[in-house]
Amino acid sequence: MAGSVDPPDGTPDGTPEGLPGGGEDEYRSVVFDESFVRAAHLQELSAQERLDDHTRPVRDRPHHGGPGPEPPGPGGRRRGSRAGALLLVLVVAMVFAAAVHLGSRQAYPPPLDQRAEPLRMTLLPLVPQGAVPGGRPADLYAHSPAAEYRSGAAGVTLPPVRRTTHFSEGQVMAALSTAKDYLVQSSLDPDVLTGGTVRPVRLLLDPDQLAQFDRSTDAPSTDGRHATAGWLVRFDPARVALADPAVRVHGSLRVAETSPGVLEVTSDHTFVYVVRPAAAPGSDTANASLFTVRRELRFHFDREDLRLHRAELVTSHLQAGPLDCAADLSGALRPLLSGQRATSTTPPPTDPHASDPATATPLCAPLSPAAQPTLPPTTGTPPPQAP
Repeated sequence: MAGSVDPPDGTPDGTPEGLPGGGEDEYRSVVFDESFVRAAHLQELSAQERLDDHTRPVRDRPHHGGPGPEPPGPGGRRRGSRAGALLLVLVVAMVFAAAVHLGSRQAYPPPLDQRAEPLRMTLLPLVPQGAVPGGRPADLYAHSPAAEYRSGAAGVTLPPVRRTTHFSEGQVMAALSTAKDYLVQSSLDPDVLTGGTVRPVRLLLDPDQLAQFDRSTDAPSTDGRHATAGWLVRFDPARVALADPAVRVHGSLRVAETSPGVLEVTSDHTFVYVVRPAAAPGSDTANASLFTVRRELRFHFDREDLRLHRAELVTSHLQAGPLDCAADLSGALRPLLSGQRATSTTPPPTDPHASDPATATPLCAPLSPAAQPTLPPTTGTPPPQAP
């Protein structure tokens, strides 16, 4: 039987002779063959490479025999950092450019608040052709065009609400609701009608118009800008009282967008009041009469107005009767009452050389008989009274 033969120079690696199985058998499990070395993912750098860049002692080895990455040369890590920073700057610049481009394609939002302009107003007295019909409130309403009108705020109805190009449905509703509140406070509130207060109306106005409003109510004039009747309905409490607080109302509201920042609401309503002489006892309504006011108002609302529930009153056109043609409409209204006749049916002559404002003398128009109640013969009309 042949046994193992030692090399002539002894066992490899200086392994002592006589060990069982020899040194080669003992370390065979930890010897790396060539295929294992080729499959390794890491490769130790050479001595020269470690001198050039000693930050990493190894480098990645290519897979499946492909070419591996080149070892980083001097400053390779700094070059990689600079490349990453440059890429980040480019990305940020592209995002910023895209934001600027998208922003430039959209219209800039209008300013939240625009300065309100002064109110422009016109007032037209309607003159009766004969004596003013009188009677009890129920009879007057029943035999007049106001018989089918609604009572109070129920007569100020809102149209269907739809969004516009630049305003939401909620904003359109806010504009219409504010306009309705203004009409109710300025035309139906008993305290406002009798001259007791102006505060409910004032609270609904744009602050830019408050100075004009205050002058119109404190020191009214017929200059087309400072008449009380341009803002609200007020009767002279020394001469006129309400015989029935339930005012009849009929009319409409319209809304439109006039610019990207402004909503416009136009109102056109007829208000029919039952009035009596202020000197008569409160329960004496047998000699009451009707007084009709038609108000055409135009409101503007910007986004700040909508948020704060206020309005800019742009124009106001009022027709009211029965009135005397020479009636002063700058302050409180003084209706012709039951049985009274107009003393003047044509406006007085105007002197163009006078120093008074050109609009100080009011124009007037005839009040159609169809606008007044037609009472049955049994009701009758009281004897004419001096205005």
